[in-house]
Amino acid sequence: MPRLSEVIAALENLWPAERAESWDAVGTVAGDPDQEVTRVLFAVDPVQETVDEAVKLGADLLVTHHPLYLRGTTTVAASTFKGRAVHDLIKNDVALHVAHTNADKADPGVSDALAGALGLRVLRPLVPDRDDPAGRRGLGRVCELDAPETLREFAARAAASLPATAQGIRVAGDPEARIRTVAVSGGSGDSLFDDVRAAGVDAFLTADLRHHPVSEARAHSPLALIDAAHWATEQPWCQLAAAQLEEISERHGWNLRVHVSTTVTDPWTAHAASTHPAH
Repeated sequence: MPRLSEVIAALENLWPAERAESWDAVGTVAGDPDQEVTRVLFAVDPVQETVDEAVKLGADLLVTHHPLYLRGTTTVAASTFKGRAVHDLIKNDVALHVAHTNADKADPGVSDALAGALGLRVLRPLVPDRDDPAGRRGLGRVCELDAPETLREFAARAAASLPATAQGIRVAGDPEARIRTVAVSGGSGDSLFDDVRAAGVDAFLTADLRHHPVSEARAHSPLALIDAAHWATEQPWCQLAAAQLEEISERHGWNLRVHVSTTVTDPWTAHAASTHPAH
């Protein structure tokens, strides 16, 4: 059985911490480097529900996409919800490792997994990593459909392909517009509108789209926008990351048991369609 330090070294090779954005908080949050690892759980969020799932599963390592402490803290008191998570992890010998923007930029990374879930063919990164001479790493992906679809059909494809959430899929644009090329970015993507327009695609699928950026983007061009739940756009990465670790485990003879969380940690719990007409 490998030690935690060996497994972390393998994960750092997949998603080097130095490739994370400067504001990010990635790497190992909790765990004894010398502890043995037999079971690993991948999840999007390091919240109490996934910590509880890891403990119940008997996992030695929880790997999440989102950081636990993104802006730092002065306490891990169990009276705080993040402190309670830290206490439960340590008491149950569960290590926590985070791969966030370093996993976004990876090859393959979060947006490759999103494109794969949608059945899209990846052409190139949306925002290439200047430190990658091969031109394969970077934020987002520019993709192509096998055959053109209407925006309505593509939105239905997204709704059927991504994990179900209360939000579902929101669309800005002519439902009958023809879509052949699509930019995708897992997580919040409205900071990438300039890059998306420069890519010349027909549509952009991402999450957390806000009123003013969307209104301005639609005024700039006929670009169609598809807004999915943040969690739903990043959850496919968990399957990809788990498969990558399973391949490493097999190569090294570690015999790790690797799992993907079944807990839905999207914070929205219900949706009611609007029926009141505007006046």
